[in-house]
Amino acid sequence: MITQDDLINSADLALRTLSRSAHAARPMPRPALAPPGDEHTATLTAEERRLAGALMRVNHVGEVCAQALYAAQALTARTPALRSQMAAAGREETDHLAWIERRLDELGDRTSLLNPLWYAGAFAIGLAAGRAGDRISLGFVVETERQVEAHLAGHLDRLPAADLASRAVVAQMKVDEARHADAALQAGGAAMPAPVRWLMKAAARVMTRTAQVI
Repeated sequence: MITQDDLINSADLALRTLSRSAHAARPMPRPALAPPGDEHTATLTAEERRLAGALMRVNHVGEVCAQALYAAQALTARTPALRSQMAAAGREETDHLAWIERRLDELGDRTSLLNPLWYAGAFAIGLAAGRAGDRISLGFVVETERQVEAHLAGHLDRLPAADLASRAVVAQMKVDEARHADAALQAGGAAMPAPVRWLMKAAARVMTRTAQVI
C-alpha cells in the first residue's frame, strides 16, 4: 500500500532531480591518467566539447528518466524486498545523475530544457510497469537497462578520444546498468514481448535525438 510518506518522498525526489540538487554517494569516476594542465577540458577542441556536451546531456536525460522509473516502480512494488531493490538501484542512478551534472558544468554545457516532461513521462511508464506486477516490473528493468547498456557502449564509441573524464563516467555507468539488469533478471524478471521492446527502442530514439538539441 502506498502511504502518504511514500508520496512525499517521491515528490521530494522529483524536486531534487529537476532542480539539480542530486548528491552522489560515490566519488565521481576519474581517468587514471590525466593530461597536464586542466585535466577535464584542456585537450578538447571546441567541436569536441560540443559533441561531448550533447552526448552527456542525452545521458543526463536518461538518468532523469531512471530516477522517475525506479521511484514509480518502488512505489508499486508488491514486496518489501523488491521495493528495497528498486530503491537501491535508484540510489546508484542518483550517483550517475550527479556525476553527469558535474561533467556538464566542466564542459560548459547544460541539461535538457525538457527534463520535467521526461520525468513525468518516465514516472507514468514506471507506474504502469509496477501495476502490471512484480515480474513484469522486473522484466521492464531488465530490458531498459540492457538498452541503456548498449546506448552507453555507443557513446563510448562516439565520445572524443581525448575526453577521458566523460569516458570514465560513462564506463562506470555502463557497469552499474549491467549489474541492475542482472539483478532484476535473477529476481525473476519476465521477458518483454517483442512489440514492447521495439516500442521502448523507438521512444528512446526520439528522446535521444530531441535531448541532443533541446
